[in-house]
Amino acid sequence: MVPSRTAAPEVPGLAARRVAIEILETVLRQHRPLDEQLDGPQAHPGLSALADRDRALVRKLLGTALRRLGSLRALLAAALDRGLPAGAPRLEAVLLVGAAQILWLEVPDHAAVDLAVRLVQADRRTARYAGVVNAVLRRLARDGAAMLAALDAGALDTPEWLMTRWTRTYGFAAARAIAERHAVEPPLDLSVKADPQGWAARLRGRVLPTGTVRTLVQGRISGFPGYTEGAWWIQDAAAALPARLFGEVRGRSIADLCAAPGGKTAQLAAMGADVTAVDRAPARLARLRDNLARLGLRAETVTADVSEWQGGTFDAVLLDAPCMSTGTIRRHPDIPWRKRATEIEALVDLQRRLLDRAAGLLKPAATLVYCTCSLEPEENEEQIAALLARDPGLRRRPIAAEELAGLAELVSPLGDLRTLPCHLSDPDAHWAGLDGFYAARLERT
Repeated sequence: MVPSRTAAPEVPGLAARRVAIEILETVLRQHRPLDEQLDGPQAHPGLSALADRDRALVRKLLGTALRRLGSLRALLAAALDRGLPAGAPRLEAVLLVGAAQILWLEVPDHAAVDLAVRLVQADRRTARYAGVVNAVLRRLARDGAAMLAALDAGALDTPEWLMTRWTRTYGFAAARAIAERHAVEPPLDLSVKADPQGWAARLRGRVLPTGTVRTLVQGRISGFPGYTEGAWWIQDAAAALPARLFGEVRGRSIADLCAAPGGKTAQLAAMGADVTAVDRAPARLARLRDNLARLGLRAETVTADVSEWQGGTFDAVLLDAPCMSTGTIRRHPDIPWRKRATEIEALVDLQRRLLDRAAGLLKPAATLVYCTCSLEPEENEEQIAALLARDPGLRRRPIAAEELAGLAELVSPLGDLRTLPCHLSDPDAHWAGLDGFYAARLERT
């Protein structure tokens, strides 16, 4: 009788690294957003087979490799005498993930090297480069820290076109401070329905001056205290500010345009507003409804193209416009490597059309808040200046520092909201920072 053969068990950690490498390759070569490959219906199929710990490792590997991509590529270029060989797909991704573990993560060097070599050996297109991978990663294990110290990581880890833009808009020092903040994984920010101090204590966090609860706890979000009860939702502290610019909203009708995934809708509903949430993406709007149901909040939802929607008039309108999202790089480190400066023009045109439609939904004396998570002036200050020139029936209502917990650095000279990733400093960098957000408050005269 011939004994049956059983497959040898896979080396621990190999599957997680394989998934990370495949996702990284898709981000860098196909420019697919990282988020959609980690969560939702388009997530990488290999993630579902991983334990929670390995899924968290995948996120950590990808976040580190993308935050340090410029530095990693410079190190690999120095370690590869002839550069990356042509016709070897995924070889760069294998090296990037391996080097990230050696230089920044608490993974034994020998394990990082061994797993990387196993991965290239398992692919017939890269198997012949196993020796190269072994040599490069062993060199980085030996000399990588010294090589890294000689690099200007602040410049390398931000594409030149972005650094040039930020320097022109905010000055050299602020541009460098923004880039440095992107190198640090951000904390988790939560908007709570009530009792922020109590939830901060339960989640081992702290309450920011603006009322947001900030915590460093990690793990599956649905397992955190308060999630099932609908006590809070995830929302960066900066993203929570625009909805507060309306002041008292109880009983007022408010249109939340481009509303999904719904953090601002939840805020306004929790404050007692009669909210109509409009978004063109049915799947994202379904997620918004799911979030509201968990939170025990109500809002009318409408699937429509905001630029063409005829929904009557409202006491207030919030437009969180599609944008380059360059203010959210600390949370979405793939953005610098997927976006191009040439994309701004089309977005500016879309924002202009959305603004005109939003202005048309205002009752007399109603308030319009326009916001983006972009650092680019064409999408922000220049959009508002152009709108005010087109529509003389609108005027700016400047924002006061007192409306933002006294944080005067968040108010621009024109009286608009402008947060930068380097704002909200803290001696411990892991507690510091905000997403980059812009908001202007206008009034129909």
